[in-house]
Amino acid sequence: MAALSTLILLLCAAKDVMPSSPHWKPTWPSYRVPVILPQSTLNLDKPQFDAEARLEVVSPCGPACHKSSPLPTYEEVKDYLSYETLYANGSLTETEVGIYILSSGGDGSRGRSRTKRQIYGYDSRFSIFGKDFLLNYPFSTSVKLSTGCTGTLVAEKHVLTAAHCIHDGKSYVKGAQKLRVGFLKPKHKDGSKGSNITNSAMPEKMKFQWIRVKRTHVPKGWIKGNANDIGMDYDYALLELKKPHKRKFMKIGVSPPARHLPGGRIHFSGYDNDRPGNLVYRFCDVKDETYDLLYQQCDAQPGASGSGVYVRMWKRQNHKWERKIIGIFSGHQWVDMNGTPQDFNVAVRITPLKYAQICYWIKGNYLDCREG
Repeated sequence: MAALSTLILLLCAAKDVMPSSPHWKPTWPSYRVPVILPQSTLNLDKPQFDAEARLEVVSPCGPACHKSSPLPTYEEVKDYLSYETLYANGSLTETEVGIYILSSGGDGSRGRSRTKRQIYGYDSRFSIFGKDFLLNYPFSTSVKLSTGCTGTLVAEKHVLTAAHCIHDGKSYVKGAQKLRVGFLKPKHKDGSKGSNITNSAMPEKMKFQWIRVKRTHVPKGWIKGNANDIGMDYDYALLELKKPHKRKFMKIGVSPPARHLPGGRIHFSGYDNDRPGNLVYRFCDVKDETYDLLYQQCDAQPGASGSGVYVRMWKRQNHKWERKIIGIFSGHQWVDMNGTPQDFNVAVRITPLKYAQICYWIKGNYLDCREG
């Protein structure tokens, strides 16, 4: 019975919504989302902030490796979804959680070295120039972390990113206590106001405006599992800003199966470190998937880690197209495919459990997190 409960919790099945019209549109499925609530909170010793920030994560465990791993028990899932909260004053807490399923009527090759380049054949990335693009949705939702990674605006004061951007699995990275989030803005020159002299061939120079982070949440699955392959499944973190950013943000959503994604493709934008100061957009096909990860060969470089992976699908309830974040770009994996090394870039999928957790971090009320 316990094993059955675990399967229900982990695999909260999607009820696919397929329009009866012959003109089919890729439609956001309806999911039965579990409830994740805090049970107890403990104060921890202040961290040392002595780790070096890593802009990519490398793992030799590929799709077959993850698919063959045994399902975690209910207690293990609770442990992985418990989390640490780091505050701007350096204090640290650990929160244990409970996981609940409400009825529909309720209220509620090993270790191979890899160069930092993650480009597959022809470089298919696009640098986004001009404030008319950079300051408009969806590109305006991409922000830069002071540790060198990328994040995505997912609420009025919240940024979703990769856990490894602030924690190396053993300790918080240097700069995590004074973490800042950068927003691109036009860099106006003095006396330029009212000038009619422009050069359309030269994109307007941009600069970053920084906002301090009030607190961060990191799942224990990353902290406890980083020494083995389970950690990759929990490489995500949520940042709460000290003040609202006043930009349009992108909602999070539960990741549909890859076969239901429009064209089987994903999209994301990030601040790749080989193009400093530029926002770089890309899209590509999903090559494989596990319950927690998407494997693809989107061209990327360190710095893009933490980017929100999104798709655009039809929202049947609202009768409109809507983009949602369905994953977080994590990093690189070498995969041994029948003795032949193959490499992928990997994104952490937002599963029903992760959606419930991240949504609760944002909303603070599970009743607002019932539909993914």
